[in-house]
Amino acid sequence: MKTITFFRINFYLFISLFFLSIFTISDEIEEIVVKADWRDIKIIEEDSSVLILNKSILSDEPIKHFESLSYLIPNLNFAASDSRARYFQIRGIGERSGYQGTPNTSVAFLIDDIDYSGQGGIATTFDVDQIEIYRGPQGSRIGANALAGLIYIRTKEPTSSFEGTSELMIGNYGSRSTGIAFGGPISENKNIKYRFAIRKDYSDGFRENIFLNRSDTSKKDELTLRLKLDWDINESSKLKFLVSEVDLDDPADIWTIDGSLKTLSDRPGMDSQKTKTYGVKYFKEFERFEFQSLSSFTDTDVIFSYDADWGNEISHAPYLYDYFSETFRGRQSYGQEFRLVSKKKASFFKKPVDWVVGVNNLKLKENNNRYDDGAYGDPADPYGPYFSNDFFSSVYSSKNFAVFGSLDFFLSDSLKLSVGARQENWKSKYSDNNDESFNPSDSMSGNKISITKFLDQETTIFTSISKGYKQGGFNTGLGLEAGQSSNLIYNPEFLTNYELGINFASNLSDLSYSVVVFYSDREDQQVLISQQLDPSDPNTFSYLTQNAAEGKNFGIESSIDIGLSDKLSLFGSLGFLETEINNWESRPDLEGRAQAHAPRTSYNIGLNYLLSPNSDMTFNLVGKDEFYYSDSHDNKSDSYYLLNGQYNYTFDEWTISLWAKNILDEYYSVRGFYFGNEAPNFEDTLYKRHGDPRQFGMSIKYDFK
Repeated sequence: MKTITFFRINFYLFISLFFLSIFTISDEIEEIVVKADWRDIKIIEEDSSVLILNKSILSDEPIKHFESLSYLIPNLNFAASDSRARYFQIRGIGERSGYQGTPNTSVAFLIDDIDYSGQGGIATTFDVDQIEIYRGPQGSRIGANALAGLIYIRTKEPTSSFEGTSELMIGNYGSRSTGIAFGGPISENKNIKYRFAIRKDYSDGFRENIFLNRSDTSKKDELTLRLKLDWDINESSKLKFLVSEVDLDDPADIWTIDGSLKTLSDRPGMDSQKTKTYGVKYFKEFERFEFQSLSSFTDTDVIFSYDADWGNEISHAPYLYDYFSETFRGRQSYGQEFRLVSKKKASFFKKPVDWVVGVNNLKLKENNNRYDDGAYGDPADPYGPYFSNDFFSSVYSSKNFAVFGSLDFFLSDSLKLSVGARQENWKSKYSDNNDESFNPSDSMSGNKISITKFLDQETTIFTSISKGYKQGGFNTGLGLEAGQSSNLIYNPEFLTNYELGINFASNLSDLSYSVVVFYSDREDQQVLISQQLDPSDPNTFSYLTQNAAEGKNFGIESSIDIGLSDKLSLFGSLGFLETEINNWESRPDLEGRAQAHAPRTSYNIGLNYLLSPNSDMTFNLVGKDEFYYSDSHDNKSDSYYLLNGQYNYTFDEWTISLWAKNILDEYYSVRGFYFGNEAPNFEDTLYKRHGDPRQFGMSIKYDFK
């Protein structure tokens, strides 16, 4: 009740300041441009729910990872069970764990136009220019991986003059980071430019293994390298190269029986990932359009292991209980997209138009090898102990081919009609050492139609209808008996989304805001439930994806930036979300219940105060309402709010920052499991994965030219 009252107070404060801001005049605000669309457009011209994290926000964030920034985005959630969050949920839609069978996602994750969907753990934000979060289906733009939305990260581009930045950060829990980025022209005529960035991050982690007497079994040891080359071949042709590598060497000793931050594992797990990326972009201008070619190749190796019993021979005594699982995953993907993008403005029936047509081809291959070993013994059992040693391997490959197009038709100077469509075909092959094999395929289509009204140079309103899709798949390793084969295959999911919104950005006052109302119908909704085939063996804890008949999502998303005076500014964003599961015949007990990982309210509100021309302070409060952990049980998280603060002092090219995250040391959870893992009865119990505790530290930044 206290949390609800606290939220209401902040909501009323937000609304009051919103209306007050209409009469507030200050400095001119910076114009924000959206980068992830077919062409760069002003944020005020967007016809969907988009939230922008610009370079000032990214620069001020001391912990350079998207996971830390995700708390600032209402109606976006994540579920982390290992060292980093790889999966995100937008408006309650998205994966909450490693996939079983088909590697497809609901939230697309792109970095510099390269698809990293399902690999959000690599999203370091050092030397990043902008992050855009699109809430709602992107069926006509991205396709099968963007049923719920899109996260787009754009790193900094090479500059025409030499410049760079460097940063050093130290904090509690042994946290320390250092990074440097620089670039400029290579040739005298500046037609070849480069940008190089390197970042090293380390932390001991927040958990202590009291059995091994170690404080680094949940550490983070991460390295990011990136090189960009831009070549202006001539006035009409450009070539861009990208080479990057992300190396995450992170143990994952995080789960405990008692819910504390102290673990008891005798064999701590590992969550390591190395991803290499190569990208090539080619642009060629013609009289009426521009030809664009985007090529990419990614190579990823993952090692994921965990101590499945979460204990040791002492903690489980007098029972013998010891299980360990280790997975080696190799993934290669190749993407190729060709576009024809019209120049502004083409003409159709004497009316200006913008158009795009293109094709996309994505190939994916993945190998998985999993090793499980375990032992169980009861001193009262004369036939024990029992030992197991299992090996499982699988190979998956897929091809996605899509044809797409969009048209912006300017009915008048103040009215724009936009239509977009995408047709996508998916073919896949799967086989494993249990003689299971599948060859599913789907043909899917997405579309969008919107009308945008430009009321004046500062205000636009829009309404849109869009359809997104997510390809189907299959479940593996379930041990299903005869007559249960219908549970092996699940169908594609489709989502129809309706939106109405307003965008405002003043050219005269320091004020901008947006409000979007949305309603979504989910058809053949894919829901993930869990089951444990053998009560005494946690390695038989598996996930099963099924199609529920329907689902509904409704909500409001708003954001605002206000200059209250020359020294004081306010920023905030709010999300309201109502979700519902309908007509799920196999689980009538969940009929009408809210979907998992869909908090009803989420918010971010903050103040920035300019103490002097060289110093400022920022405080912000982020919070989420309670939410269901899973679609397979009714356990919920607690609502929570986190208070963060930062002080910056700037002189010459130096910036010194003192910062604190979760100042009140709120104890909160981001994920929960409900299954049996305690001998001898293995009764179903709720186990929580807690979020980060209080962190504080200092950052030193130096910009140079």
